[in-house]
Amino acid sequence: MEVFDLFIRTISLRPYVFIFLAAFLFSAVQLIGWPRTWRFWLISWTTAFVCEFSSTRTGIPFGWYFYNGSTVGQELYVSNVPFMDSISFSFLLFASYCAALGFLLPCDSSGSVERALRPLQFDVEARTSRTVYTLTAFLFAFIDMVIDPIALRGDRWFLGKIYYYPEPGWHFGVPFANYVGWAVVGLISLAIYFPLDRRLPPLSPRQSITQRLLLGVGLYYGVLTFNLGVTFWIGEFFMGMSGLLMHLPVLIILIIRLTRVQKSTVQ
Repeated sequence: MEVFDLFIRTISLRPYVFIFLAAFLFSAVQLIGWPRTWRFWLISWTTAFVCEFSSTRTGIPFGWYFYNGSTVGQELYVSNVPFMDSISFSFLLFASYCAALGFLLPCDSSGSVERALRPLQFDVEARTSRTVYTLTAFLFAFIDMVIDPIALRGDRWFLGKIYYYPEPGWHFGVPFANYVGWAVVGLISLAIYFPLDRRLPPLSPRQSITQRLLLGVGLYYGVLTFNLGVTFWIGEFFMGMSGLLMHLPVLIILIIRLTRVQKSTVQ
């Protein structure tokens, strides 16, 4: 009962995290179905927790950082790691995966109707390719370059001051090793998930999955917008503009890639 009570308190203390989690579950089930969704979630959460548990004791793979325990008794912890923190990796990795798929999935050129959205093919070889694997890990670390600097200033908004780096880094106080650690979590998680995806029963063939994919892409940019909004709200204008200018070109390229009108004729 105590664990359940702490879980309820965690939801009330961090409602935004669980809104993003719910969006992840909904969009993932729509795109890859429940059997793949729960495996993706379990693999990514477990990997993130193990890496956080390790890094707070050995400095590997995120570098040295520590949770100060300021919210112990107010929210659920697994060992010394806040539950909401490690679970955030799951929906952020899925959102990054969807963004990478938006860039790299092959386009289906069949049909004769102009489309506002490019019809993307979702075969297993394309969605588990090395290029998707690498780009997902990059986008995963890339979004953290907005998230971690504002999270480090949690005492100035409703996150609270829950962790610190003993040796602050060059990027608004965040060490570069932290971003390497994020990439490592993504690479390990996908290295486990992709072989499972290939072994599971094939997904039902769909003419185009672009609209379903946009749910995950929307999650990526929803989380990004939330964090940039908080950054500007607490008065960190330079930090906010830095994050905005980093991500805006990527968003523009993705929009162009997904919305290019295609014309084709049926022979």
